[in-house]
Amino acid sequence: MKLIFQGHDYRYAVEQSLLAFFPEERPVYDGEDPNTARVALSMEGVIAAAVTELSVDGKTARGTAQVDVSGAADGYEEERLKQRAVKLSFFEAARALTGVTPAWGALTGIRPAKLAAGLLEEGKSEAEADAILRDVYFVSDSRRKLCLPCAKAGLEAKQDLAPDEISLYVGIPFCPTRCAYCSFVSNSVEKSFHLVEPYLQALLAEVDSASAMTKELGLKIKSFYMGGGTPTTLTAEQMDRLLCRLNERFDLAGAVERTVEAGRPDTITAEKLAVLRRNGVDRISVNPQSMDDRVLAAIGRRHSGDDIRAAIKLVTSAGFPHVNMDLIAGLPEDTPESFRRTLDEVIGFGTDNITIHTLSLKKGSRITLEGTRIPTVAEVSAMLDYAAPALEAAGFAPYYLYRQKYMSGSFENVGWCRPGGTGWYNIYIMEELHTILSLGAGGSTKMVDPAKNHIERVFNLKFPQEYIQRPEKIAANQTAFRMFYENM
Repeated sequence: MKLIFQGHDYRYAVEQSLLAFFPEERPVYDGEDPNTARVALSMEGVIAAAVTELSVDGKTARGTAQVDVSGAADGYEEERLKQRAVKLSFFEAARALTGVTPAWGALTGIRPAKLAAGLLEEGKSEAEADAILRDVYFVSDSRRKLCLPCAKAGLEAKQDLAPDEISLYVGIPFCPTRCAYCSFVSNSVEKSFHLVEPYLQALLAEVDSASAMTKELGLKIKSFYMGGGTPTTLTAEQMDRLLCRLNERFDLAGAVERTVEAGRPDTITAEKLAVLRRNGVDRISVNPQSMDDRVLAAIGRRHSGDDIRAAIKLVTSAGFPHVNMDLIAGLPEDTPESFRRTLDEVIGFGTDNITIHTLSLKKGSRITLEGTRIPTVAEVSAMLDYAAPALEAAGFAPYYLYRQKYMSGSFENVGWCRPGGTGWYNIYIMEELHTILSLGAGGSTKMVDPAKNHIERVFNLKFPQEYIQRPEKIAANQTAFRMFYENM
């Protein structure tokens, strides 16, 4: 669809609105397209007025919205309000043209729970916040039922944070093979085995310098998370060396949790699990995505459902207090029926944390590049509609959620947990509650000043080879980190 803007350049906001109503369309800026959206924004005193004119397959519709920006606390808040007007105008036009109201209504952002939490912090009751989500943003009953518990969990996490606390993330950008849906910076060990040891040495050096920096700044580690890639792609000896160094350099004793992703069952061994437990890891993720062998083959996994079952037995016998399992709704070859079988079996494993993702069609993934057939939006909706009541019946409740660009049906990812199973790091990062210091290739350090509602980011180099060869980038990022805290 040809997108034509007047008076603004809110590309992300309009693109997300576009995908919610027209999932097969992609934004066009240069060139022509028979389908068009003209989205204009103007200021009339303190009123931001937006008008969207849609033309799709010969049909036309018009939507308008107005937002008062006089109460904006700063420029950032004013921009957010203007974007709201733009999104609401597009929503009104698209709903009139299609007769469809998406599950999340007019909400297009990554963090819908953050909006709900803001309403609760303003002093509104749950009923009042729910009414705003329903009447202003047209959010469906089922999504409001997800959103408000996650908002409350975020507020609980926020109240327990001190100004000198941060979280620590360590990235291991290697996997046994690359999954078909993946666009993360991860390298198949088959192709990059020679980089693993040099990468580890560079990472250990960053651990040393980052730990010295945080001590000088008087910062404490609230939670620790090692992700990837697949951290358990490392050998037991490499994992032990890294975790020992982390424990030596950082004081992790006061952390509310220490998590390591062991996402791929084909990387899990009793020896590696013993290393994790010995080094204080108390939360582990085993991410089958599906228990169906047809689906696993379609996404490029080299393991079976039986391998997942064997891995869970190892994890259970190792005695981890908390275990998470990830599933994805909408994978190639999956159906609502096979997804239900997968979820029912995973619930039966007895883990205290299950995350239900919706497939996101990232540009760099093999699914997107090869045009692989995936389940329809209706089929994905049926999967998610089964998941929520099934998890609730098993004693799970939603505690964090987020959305991604190009997500099937413009749905969501939701973390569910049994009582006591909350993954606090997930809330900290998704609700942007405090600083996340990220080490390793592809790491994104997010520096948060809650008092000023101010966020800055610095990024490590994406690829292992660059990360190894350019330590000066790490030094520059740490300088920016120091300056941020010194200026708070």
